[in-house]
Amino acid sequence: MYKITEVFKYWSQLFLLPLYWLSFLFPRNKRIWLFGSTFGRRFADNPKYLYLYMSQHKDKLKIRPIWISHNKKLVRFLNKNGYEAYYYKSLKGILLALRGKVYLFDNYSKDINFWQSGGALKVNMWHGIPLKKIQADNSFDKFRHPKNKWEKFKNFPRNLSDEKPNHYILATSKFLRRVFSSAFNTDNVLIAGYPRNDVLIEDKRKQKNIKNLLTLEEKKAVAKIKKFLSNGFNNKMALYMPTFRESELKFFDIVDICEFRKFLEDNNILFCIKLHPKSKLREHFSKIQSDNILIIDADADPYIFLNLSDMLITDYSSIYFDYLILDKPIIFFNYDLEEYLSNSRQMYFAYDEFTPGEKVNNQTELKQAICNAAAFGNSSDNYKAFRDKIFGKVFDNRDKISCPIIINKIIHVLNNN
Repeated sequence: MYKITEVFKYWSQLFLLPLYWLSFLFPRNKRIWLFGSTFGRRFADNPKYLYLYMSQHKDKLKIRPIWISHNKKLVRFLNKNGYEAYYYKSLKGILLALRGKVYLFDNYSKDINFWQSGGALKVNMWHGIPLKKIQADNSFDKFRHPKNKWEKFKNFPRNLSDEKPNHYILATSKFLRRVFSSAFNTDNVLIAGYPRNDVLIEDKRKQKNIKNLLTLEEKKAVAKIKKFLSNGFNNKMALYMPTFRESELKFFDIVDICEFRKFLEDNNILFCIKLHPKSKLREHFSKIQSDNILIIDADADPYIFLNLSDMLITDYSSIYFDYLILDKPIIFFNYDLEEYLSNSRQMYFAYDEFTPGEKVNNQTELKQAICNAAAFGNSSDNYKAFRDKIFGKVFDNRDKISCPIIINKIIHVLNNN
């Protein structure tokens, strides 16, 4: 039944194409910029932080930033906190989608509303520096790489839905230009930092150009972490952020939860687990929460928690690139590396040459790596030079705030078109 519904949903979009063509007739206002994220579901990632920055400096910028969401609860949350946001099917949401000149999103223009986007400048801010191959470069993607004519025909409406054209894609360095250019089939690559990293840079500088906005659930999680860290001088927080894939479930084959809990208690460590929003293991992980294991909601904003952590544990997630800004230990728990490479994703770079941290693939090695990371600052740092090397490749502006740079680049494009 679910598959039938999905098929109908995608094929029925063909009837909406005339609406898209008609949207080119509406005059657009260069001072109205529209934002959306994660298929319209979440308030997250690069669009979130550029939106917050622009909303908090809109009098100076003379630009009207507006969040368009497919989630009514999110719209109410933003409105309640003094921000301008509209439901995408509301009258105002539709009219503004027809009037806004700039669309800023992190997946596809349907994060806002594709069917009203004709004539708008579309800037894809994306949601991570890719280690694993993405979009057109991902040969495992059956929608972008059909095996035969039947699959090509069958996937046509799905591709119509997802492969909406971007005018520009955001990348963080000249080194990564070719990667994004290849993945998105475009030469229009804007080079700047990620707005989501501005809060990490500002925390290091003890400056505040962006006042963050947290949900009640995020505030509760932050409070629990801070309480744990304040209860002991040697208390540490390890943040585990795995990427999503079918073999995620192997975590429970490799980690003995009872023994691991005891290890965390004995070493005064809070193990915070933040799953990918697409992860299918929310229920599995929710059952292991304890005094030393905190499950952070998968839809929560991870950039709220990075600065609270003493180490990052990941596998193939692009989050580790952003974590380089903090110059803290990174542990790569890659228990399914061979399976991942053969069945899920290829990579742009050799894994060992581009992952600056200790590699572990079983519980014993994981525990030892956590102990090593917990001693960070009191012992030698074997990965400092390695982290700096990778940082220099993926970020051109190490300590520069990116929001003003991106705004100026978009204004330049608008003025020259």
